[in-house]
Amino acid sequence: MRRLLVLSLSCCCVVAVHAQRQGFVGVRLKEIARTEGVQDNALVGYGLVAGLAGSGDSNRNHATLQSVANTLSHFGVNVSTDDLNSRNVAAVMVTATLPAFAEPGQKLDVSVASIGDARNLSGGTLVLAPLDGPDGQTYALAQGAISTGSYKVQSFGSSEQKNHPTAGQIPEGATVQRGAPLGDMGNGSVVNVILYQPDFTTASRVAQALQRSIPGVQATAAHAGKVVVKFPNAGSPVQEIAAIENVMVEPDQVARVVVNERTGTVVSGGDVRLASVTISQGDLRISIKTDYLVSQPDGVYVNSGRGVQTAVVPESKIKVNEDDARLVNLPNGATVSDLIGALREIHLSTRDVITVLQSIKAAGALRGELLIQ
Repeated sequence: MRRLLVLSLSCCCVVAVHAQRQGFVGVRLKEIARTEGVQDNALVGYGLVAGLAGSGDSNRNHATLQSVANTLSHFGVNVSTDDLNSRNVAAVMVTATLPAFAEPGQKLDVSVASIGDARNLSGGTLVLAPLDGPDGQTYALAQGAISTGSYKVQSFGSSEQKNHPTAGQIPEGATVQRGAPLGDMGNGSVVNVILYQPDFTTASRVAQALQRSIPGVQATAAHAGKVVVKFPNAGSPVQEIAAIENVMVEPDQVARVVVNERTGTVVSGGDVRLASVTISQGDLRISIKTDYLVSQPDGVYVNSGRGVQTAVVPESKIKVNEDDARLVNLPNGATVSDLIGALREIHLSTRDVITVLQSIKAAGALRGELLIQ
């Protein structure tokens, strides 16, 4: 039985009726939203990892051999791919994230993943590789030693492996060469605020909080994920955005239960409640065992011409065990944490817990959203 981890998260917010009230508790707007035009950019590139101890790509990967020959040609060494025979090199894809407003010289973390039949990238070094953005421009250069945090040992057909040795990281392995492309943040008179998790209630609260906190500002919720903020006079976009993102807001929570079957994790918000429900879970076990008996007539030769021969007779034994049904009763208003605790007391597995949650949702007793990953 896999380990079942139950996390119960609760958040209690006090709603302030007036701006002067001292009991207001919330989060800064910058924690739940961003300004339109401010976003990260994905970078990708192709490169070679050298210095592997015989665990790189084989000669079947002609792209790797061609890449090695092209790299050597830049240093005045002209060789044919037929002359290359080394498993110390592997072809990899290199990825990174270019933050908004990144400037030349800034360092980026790099992810490296093998695209050939390399067995292990541990101990390898990424050769200088350009990283391009969606527009085809080169924004960073990556190079450095790879850290995989894993190992793979093989000997006479046996192997031992930890994590994934064909993927790794290079902390601060890329240097920005070109500034990040800037989005259109407007002329300073209108700023659009984009919520990370669209919600009509939260968008309405954001608009109200902005109008209370910043004098003269007109804030309108365009839809569940966007709030349009209009300033009376056009000013510095940096100062206006700084004023917006520090406004305290109370976000609305969605009653949601997230289940990860692979890791056996169940995470639920503190506001997820259950209606009155009774769960009956029985255990039916059926065991079928078949023995093959050989029947040999005494005093008769096999294949004697009289149609007499040895016979194989199967004999099956069926055994059925059914335990008494185990009942779980939960009152109205119980939480998912109470449910998980009750199910653990009757020793249900993670798969059974997920099935129970699905059945409760289908019965209409789960007052929230069930998300299975």
